[in-house]
Amino acid sequence: MSIAGLVTALLVGVAAGLLGKLIIPGRREAPAWLTVSVGVVAALAGTIVARLAGIDTSTLNLLALIIQVGLAGSSVVLVVATAGLDPSDPR
Repeated sequence: MSIAGLVTALLVGVAAGLLGKLIIPGRREAPAWLTVSVGVVAALAGTIVARLAGIDTSTLNLLALIIQVGLAGSSVVLVVATAGLDPSDPR
């Protein structure tokens, strides 16, 4: 993984974490540090998935960016939507 791929994953993860926190209405139980860290980890995982799929991640690649954004966005939405839910609550 190159420096460019690492920096891109970091920026995508932070952006996805903050946007996911702001966009999901009504669910504010997830702290910002959690959504940002989940976004960064998922974007790094997206870089690994893109690399395993044979996509060049040494430069800025649109397909790799789409994979990073998709994985980070869906992970952040999942975390924000389930944050604060009590498993013993029968709602």
